[in-house]
Parts: sequence; C-alpha cells; structure tokens
Amino acid sequence: MTRRRIFSGARPTGRQHIGNYLGALQNWVKLQDKYECIYCIVDIHALTSLEDTKQLQGNIHEMILDWLAVGLDPEKSILFVQSHVPQVMELHTLLSMITPLGWLLRVPTFKEKVKLQPNNVNYGLVGYPVLQTSDIALYKAEVVPVGEDQLPHLELAREITRRFNSLFGYTFPEPQGKLTSYPMVVGLDGKDKMSKQAGNDIELALTPEETRKKIMTAFTDPARRYRTDAGHPEVCNVYKLMTYFDRLKTEGIAGQCRSAEIGCVDCKLALAEAINSELKPVREKRAELAADPKSIAAILNDGAKKARSIARKTLKEVKKNMGLI
Repeated sequence: MTRRRIFSGARPTGRQHIGNYLGALQNWVKLQDKYECIYCIVDIHALTSLEDTKQLQGNIHEMILDWLAVGLDPEKSILFVQSHVPQVMELHTLLSMITPLGWLLRVPTFKEKVKLQPNNVNYGLVGYPVLQTSDIALYKAEVVPVGEDQLPHLELAREITRRFNSLFGYTFPEPQGKLTSYPMVVGLDGKDKMSKQAGNDIELALTPEETRKKIMTAFTDPARRYRTDAGHPEVCNVYKLMTYFDRLKTEGIAGQCRSAEIGCVDCKLALAEAINSELKPVREKRAELAADPKSIAAILNDGAKKARSIARKTLKEVKKNMGLI
C-alpha cells in the first residue's frame, strides 16, 4: 500500500528552541513512520522579511543539526533546502498567473506582516501564499500537518490548486490538513509565545548549565511574592513547561506549591532537571553530527536530489497542461 505524502517546512531561524520541539518537531518525527514525508528548510520564504542574509547559511546549518538530532531521519524522509530545488520558483511564477490579487491581500498574515515591517512591504510578501502553495503542489503532497489556527492558510493553497485543476485539467491533489496538537509554548517572560526574536526561548542545544541559568530567569506565579505564600501552579509558566517534560512530577509539585512546601526556585530546578534529562540524547547526537559537517552537506544534497526528481516530473506535467510545451 502506497503511503500518503506529507509536506511541511520551516523558515531557517537557526538553532531550534523548546517551542519548536514541542510544537512541530516531535510530531514530524512521529509522522515518518506512517507517511512519505518531505521536510524543507524554506530559505526563499525567509527573504520576504530578512534584509541581512549574512547569517542565512549558518542558520540553515544549525536548523538541520537540530532536526536530525531530534530524530528526523534522511532514510525515512526527504530533507532539503528550498532554494536547492529551483523548480519551486518556476511553479510559483506559473501559479501566480492564475491567483487573484484579492485572495492574497485578504490573507491575515499579510496584514500582520505589513504592520511589522511597514518599510519592507515587498512583492514576495504579497505572493508568499503562492510560493507556499508551490512548495506543497510541486511534490503533490496530499497532507499538510497544521494546527487549527493554520487551516485558513491551507485553504488558500487548496483554492489555488482547485483553480489550476479547473482551468487546465486535474494536476494537483488538493492538500488536506492533518490537525495536530501544537501547544502554544509561552516563553520565559510568561507573556509572549516562545521565540528567538523575543529572547524568551530555551534552545535545544544549550548545555545543562546554560539551561539552568536560563530557567532561573523565568517568571512564575505573579501573586507569589514570598517563599511562604501559597502558589497557584495553574497560572505559572514554569509549571506549564514541566507538564510537557515530566508529567509524573507535576501532580506532586502542584500540591507542594499550593501548600508552600516548595518555592519557585525549587520548581525551576526541577524543570531544568527534567529538560536536561530529556534532551541529553538529543544534545549528544547533535554534537556528533556537528563534528562531521560533510555528512550534513551530503544529507541536504541527497535530499535535494530526491526532491528535484519529483519536481521535474511535476513541472513537466504542469507546462504540458498549460500548453507551454
């Protein structure tokens, strides 16, 4: 029985943090055993908001190290960099010819980006969803893992492929969303989503001591001013993070927190221990991979070769159906 094909990608932001790990990477690893998976580092997408590209290659290298360290397997999945398969830019151009501008201007993320970068509202930013659709359609992916909040973005990709099929005959499967549980991991500031940009993240590649130091800066229960005050674990971000890494401890910690048997420092130390314990094999594998950069380059080159093989066939079919050949 042929396994269904999945596509997913991420912008090269460099070293991955716990939010990436809990929100996407763990799920990607599990999907490898049930689907034909294609995972892409989308460097062209990054250019829509990246004005300084000096760190781009370094970020790609750091990201693939983390992907491989957590369990993405080049023997099970195709792992590659978006720009290494130039057919995606060509398909992006062809799909842009049949995508109404009004569809793109209504995309909520476009409006958000305009507010964030008012001095850099570029053509690529408007056409971002078309390139995103090209990523999926080029490999004829049938399934895209998404959180519920991302379904509207996927629906636009479905509309574009549906329009293409209607105009030129069936070419692309309409990608179906695979709803997955993507926890919204709050950063160490206790306010915003964990992100490198906000500086509230915990990178997977930190040393155990660096992890402890980071966690000791985390905000906890705002109502608990003194060690003797009763705590409220349900509003504490440190406790929430603990539920992701050591569920067995959380129930006991909750009771001890409410009765003031333990303080916030105790909870932070317990969280650091839980994170360091889970990430120990990940960090060991990462160090091993980092010591052999040629193997990383070989993995990406092999992934791009496999991806290009699929892409060439798709693009030939697209051009034939459009009357270009």
